[in-house]
Amino acid sequence: MRRQPQKKAVTLKDLAAKTGYSINTVSRALRGKDDIALETVEKIKKMANEMGYINNTIASSLRLGYTNTIAVILGDISNPHFAIMTKEIENHARKDGYSAILLNTNENSEDELKAIKTAINKSVDGIIICPCQEKPDNIKFLMASGVPFIQIGRRSEGLDASYVVCDDVYGGYLAASYLLDRGHERILFLKGPSYISSSRERYEGYVQAYQERGIPVDEKLVREISVASSNVFQVMEQVMEEKTEFTAIFAFSDSVAWEAWTWLERHGYKVPGDYSLIGFDHIQSRMAIPFPLTTISSYKAQMSITALDCLMNKISPGSAADHDCEGICRHVIRTALVEGETVLERKR
Repeated sequence: MRRQPQKKAVTLKDLAAKTGYSINTVSRALRGKDDIALETVEKIKKMANEMGYINNTIASSLRLGYTNTIAVILGDISNPHFAIMTKEIENHARKDGYSAILLNTNENSEDELKAIKTAINKSVDGIIICPCQEKPDNIKFLMASGVPFIQIGRRSEGLDASYVVCDDVYGGYLAASYLLDRGHERILFLKGPSYISSSRERYEGYVQAYQERGIPVDEKLVREISVASSNVFQVMEQVMEEKTEFTAIFAFSDSVAWEAWTWLERHGYKVPGDYSLIGFDHIQSRMAIPFPLTTISSYKAQMSITALDCLMNKISPGSAADHDCEGICRHVIRTALVEGETVLERKR
């Protein structure tokens, strides 16, 4: 198919010809310089809008050395947890005069590397990334590139890289403790892959809660869920076929919890009547759903804003007074349990 020629973009020269001012005057008026009369500025801006003039940001970036854009690289933008974080980052970046481009990795290291290279090729000023963590190579590549970046939600161990995460260990401990204290000693933990830092740490908290009460952990109750392509239904089928007894589920995320809930409902089980359920992320803080899930809040907004402030300080030191993050910055944000309606006390 033959491509239609694109309409030629309106230039400063076109605006100058239309308004009768010099190219330099038009340029300075559009940039808000105070040596141009207000009446002239208004006239030029009005004509620019009428003609559909758009500032050439690429040319500006080549001249100034920055683009006022950041990249947000995430594993699965269909997950409401990531969508909420993206909205927070984008809203606050806009207040700082930045725009954000979003890149999805599908929780795949090869796609992640492509996303990183795309961001760098677009000359972004900085990157916020939730790394897929299949291997450390991509974060090492980012470190070598010299582009300011910060990890969000997950952290790379053994690397001097900045991050903002929630307290996943404490979150796992809170979830398991809440269930154990209500008589649920057999908690099915649907955890993420072990190479993901948040999954390992939530498991650590889960184990701590058992150990504190002197109850042994049954490893048959710990099942790994794929984050790239969900296999919750298959795992639930397997658990039931094996006749592994449990009375409650602690899910790696709210999305996993909802899938487990769906499987239970389709097979005639009720939540919390037959099985109690706890998720992680507190997605319902932004979504009105008629069946409130008991969950762990990771304070997504606080994580997102903190990550952005840290990145801004790396891009332009001193731009965010609350966070001194010119070097390596590491922030762990406290988690909290949010009571819903999916946990019942078990009769002893």
